[in-house]
Amino acid sequence: MSRFQIRTLSRFLVRYRFFSYCDIFFLLLMLAEGSLKELTEFAERVINNVEKVIVGKRPVVELALVALLCEGHILIEDVPGVGKTMLARALAVSLGGTFKRIQFTPDLLPSDVTGVSVYNQKSQEFEFLPGPVFTNILLADEINRATPRTQSSLLECMGERQVTVDGLPHILPRPFLIMATQNSIEYEGTFPLPEAQLDRFFMRLTLGYPDMGQEEVMLVNLQRRHPIDELEQVAQLPELIQFQDGVKETYVEESVRQYMVRLVQTTRDHSEVGLGASPRGSLALFKACQALAGIRGRDYVIPDDVKELLPFTLGHRLILKPESRLRGRTDLTILQDILNRLPVPLRT
Repeated sequence: MSRFQIRTLSRFLVRYRFFSYCDIFFLLLMLAEGSLKELTEFAERVINNVEKVIVGKRPVVELALVALLCEGHILIEDVPGVGKTMLARALAVSLGGTFKRIQFTPDLLPSDVTGVSVYNQKSQEFEFLPGPVFTNILLADEINRATPRTQSSLLECMGERQVTVDGLPHILPRPFLIMATQNSIEYEGTFPLPEAQLDRFFMRLTLGYPDMGQEEVMLVNLQRRHPIDELEQVAQLPELIQFQDGVKETYVEESVRQYMVRLVQTTRDHSEVGLGASPRGSLALFKACQALAGIRGRDYVIPDDVKELLPFTLGHRLILKPESRLRGRTDLTILQDILNRLPVPLRT
């Protein structure tokens, strides 16, 4: 039950004098704790299940679930072979959702992504054949290898969660997540994502190489068959949709909210940044903090949530000045400087 539903119920009960105000207080407390416990248990089930496939990357799996709860999209920049595809597949299987993959290449057309209208000679009418984007989790593999025209076919999907073909809108299923990947090493023959499209990604993640122990466990797990073939569903899509609505009620104290805004504003005024984070970045940071707090069993956001999520939600939204890049500066080092500079709000 969301906090909005709880408030509505409490007003009804008090108005018609079914309970006293004291009774209502304890009733609301029990309902809120129950809802929060359900979210925590849901997140634990999904994360533990995905970890059967993705070894030693719990923080990344947790962040991917945060994006799902916020109905945001993920950009994964990493080298080949570290498990980007398996992460998307494991999430889909764990939630009982559908999964589709598109290998982006220079000859890929927008209709190959969104779908196309074809003429049915039997009915003498045009029929819409949905493309692979009509799924719960879509893996856009090596998205920067497709032409800008094809890349732009995802913009409406990411922003409005619909596809318009021949002037007719087609609503995408809910939940809907695009997990796009690009190789962080090789850029030959690629089309870099424009800033407008980068800004539409909720967060940017990287899996990285496993350490020696994790890689040894991976070899043992893959000795006979891939764990993804035996992975079971541990949650339902309606559960996820319920929690997507519920995390929006997570409390954000005024000083913490102002802290977020100051961090974003500082990226725009920084001497080494040519273009700072957009208001969409502020909203992404705000929502991500709400979801992370809920996953970790809190119905309120703390400054540590903000500090932890800042690099993932704002890093890809900054454009550094050329001279800063020549000095070896990166978006992550700039954000760390900003975090070190700004005072953290203290609870009173």
